[in-house]
Amino acid sequence: MLLGAVLEREIRFAPRSRGLFIARALYCTALLAIIATCWLVVTGTQTVATAGDTARFGATLMRILAPLQLCLAVLAAALTGAVTVSMEKDRRTLEMLLVSRLEDHELVLGKLAASLVRVALLLLSAIPVFAIAGLFGGVTAGQLVRLFVVTAAAALAAASIATTVAFWKETTFQTLAITMFVLVAWLAAGEIVALLRGPEAAAVVSPARAVFAALSPSATRLLGPFLAICAGIIAATNAIAVWRVRAWNVATESRRRPSSAVGGRRRPSRQVWTNPILWREICTRAYGRTILLVRIAWLVLFAAGVAGIIQASRSEQPDRLAVAMAILPMALASLVAVAALAVTSVTTERDRGTFDLLLVSDLEPGEFIWGKLLGVLAVAREIVVLPLVLCAALVATGISSLEDGIYLCLGMGILLFFAAVLGLHVGLSYQSSRRAIGVALGTVAFLFVGVATAMRIMVAFGSSFELQLAPFLAVIVGGAVGLYAALAARNPSPAIGWASAMLPALTFVAITGFLQGNTLQVLFVAAVAYGFATLAMLVPAIGAFDLLTGRTTTGE
Repeated sequence: MLLGAVLEREIRFAPRSRGLFIARALYCTALLAIIATCWLVVTGTQTVATAGDTARFGATLMRILAPLQLCLAVLAAALTGAVTVSMEKDRRTLEMLLVSRLEDHELVLGKLAASLVRVALLLLSAIPVFAIAGLFGGVTAGQLVRLFVVTAAAALAAASIATTVAFWKETTFQTLAITMFVLVAWLAAGEIVALLRGPEAAAVVSPARAVFAALSPSATRLLGPFLAICAGIIAATNAIAVWRVRAWNVATESRRRPSSAVGGRRRPSRQVWTNPILWREICTRAYGRTILLVRIAWLVLFAAGVAGIIQASRSEQPDRLAVAMAILPMALASLVAVAALAVTSVTTERDRGTFDLLLVSDLEPGEFIWGKLLGVLAVAREIVVLPLVLCAALVATGISSLEDGIYLCLGMGILLFFAAVLGLHVGLSYQSSRRAIGVALGTVAFLFVGVATAMRIMVAFGSSFELQLAPFLAVIVGGAVGLYAALAARNPSPAIGWASAMLPALTFVAITGFLQGNTLQVLFVAAVAYGFATLAMLVPAIGAFDLLTGRTTTGE
């Protein structure tokens, strides 16, 4: 069957080597480390003497692990689905698949199935770990089964959305940005339903609410409608992709070959700036013709965030969770989108063969790095500016003081610039575009999800934050090793080593300061940690540009 041929091509001939097995081992190790950290925190701050105590610990632990796994599975499925198709477009191999004997449904479903293999293996490897966590009590086998069913359904729906968008849009960045927008809009729709109809109705729409409903015996009746909605999303997106896959991509190929003359007249030449890289990023359609759609999507997210802030400001004591849900989804989407734009600005050049042309020119390393970096920030101006305006809206509505609003805007600006430099550094460090995109976006997601998980553990299991440093040491050391392995792939340096070691530790300090209400401390620590990490990646990117790009080798 030809559908199996597409799946076999992705699995057997894709460069997976040891990465597929290492990912499963690392994921299970991380889950076990979180379980051990939670146990050390609770035994260090509380007394665990009865079976009821362990059962309460098990129930709370599962409410930490379940959303963590859901977030990672959905992001991994969406990222893999988007990159699997976009890589075919960038390398012009999708044309060969379209002229082969493959039917449209075989191509679409084969790509979808191939993108889900890695996520499915991760979920299967996590089953024994969750079973071990269930031995503490507080959760039944049926709840674990429902948890994995909800997670798998949400991941399959996210992958279906991503592959459909990837077949539709021209560039990898557009695919990743629109996919992130759709996922955030899905979560926002659930919160809107929760506001209008209550939490139980939201569990029918939102995967985040549904995963908690799976752990609640009284809300299991809501999982059937949620699974039906996921099935509808999967069926609708794949049906659209099968129907339009050839029309979208044939039209794209015809647009890629514009005529040099219009109506018998040659197009007028344009003046190129002193930095040709910056000129190309800003003044040409380097990121596709429909980048306007991405900007409109971010305006919609901004409007939804402002509406949530205004709604929260109407009460005498604004709900902090409601305010966070109005800001955090757009903040995460913006960080991921900026990192995606930065890394794809390099990988797309490499896949289309234009990177080699730049290397044989007289282009200076500083011109390339700053041209790409400033170009990314200029192209993503709505993605960069709107989250800062959203932070300022907290001050305008009276939810936050002017001082805290300034701290929040400065911190968000530091993180956005860090994400841009991270994407550029990883794009130069990895020859494989798929691996570069995965490492860049995975690092941003790891930092964001890791911070959220650490805050959840600290709030759920302990009251004295100073006593929790020792239990978190294993997670801090593991995070430092992982960051160094990701960032120092081809250009190990002492600066990147120090940045990798400092970032998890200082992030823990920043979390502690935030939970204690020391906002200035949070800004100072974040500025030191992420500012130093940004310089540690930016300086070697310029100084070792020739080595990273292959202009020279260490032996020359």
